[in-house]
Amino acid sequence: MYVIHRRTSLTPRIAKFEVEAPLIAKKRKPGNFVIVRPTITGERIPLTIVESNIDRGTITLIIQAIGKTTQMINAMKEGDVFSDVVGPLGEPTPIENYGNVLCIGGGVGTAVIYPMAKALKAAGNRVDSIIGAQNSEAVILEEEMKAFSDNLIITTDDGSRGIKGFVTHVLGEILEREESIHSVYAAGPLPMMRAVADLTRKPGIRTMVSLNPIMMDGTGMCGACRVSVGGVLKFACVDGPEFDAHSINFDELIVRNNTYANQEKKALDVQKQDRKCQAVRVL
Repeated sequence: MYVIHRRTSLTPRIAKFEVEAPLIAKKRKPGNFVIVRPTITGERIPLTIVESNIDRGTITLIIQAIGKTTQMINAMKEGDVFSDVVGPLGEPTPIENYGNVLCIGGGVGTAVIYPMAKALKAAGNRVDSIIGAQNSEAVILEEEMKAFSDNLIITTDDGSRGIKGFVTHVLGEILEREESIHSVYAAGPLPMMRAVADLTRKPGIRTMVSLNPIMMDGTGMCGACRVSVGGVLKFACVDGPEFDAHSINFDELIVRNNTYANQEKKALDVQKQDRKCQAVRVL
């Protein structure tokens, strides 16, 4: 049984769940994800394993309520049970001692970059991190990232916390100072990751990005997460989720990521209408 042992609200729309999954906790490595189905008739969604605790037999997931299913999950409480949690899936993040590493997390992408930063630090790297959010209330995992970063920089779109602007603004300034960066890891919205790749391409800095945002099925069967990497067709869920950012066709990827936008909106509209009807019946 995939029981929710702990549920913590990080922001009004983002929650952290500690879920019972002892077999997954034993095998999980940084970069792995799980497929979660909240109910037996629910949608299956991929979620990064943020942490695992072998002694407690649990894994930690961080979920932002955006669509129908993520809103459903974030409404769940401690003691509730997920119908399915399958994993660990995906290829582990390539971790070595590269030297000076920069980890960049945008929005809920910080939840994806955190296990990487932790593993890179354990491998002996100097780890500098940049995490960004829309505003101060949306900043997540600040203390956790700080624990494994030699230097942590926070940015917010409105300037209410840290530096005003995007994570890429800070990255650009670092590169202009010609600081020695041997590798960059980034996770967040696709436009952000494309911007990171554009900035690091000219200086030739090894850059890895996580393509979790485009995954659906998680097993390579649906084909929704097809991505061109160096002109070769890959699947984000089984070949990734991390890829060389300089080899990704981001234009193609962003178009593909919007394929089901209308269906997602319709599902959310139906859910909202159902809630209204339930509220009327209660009254």
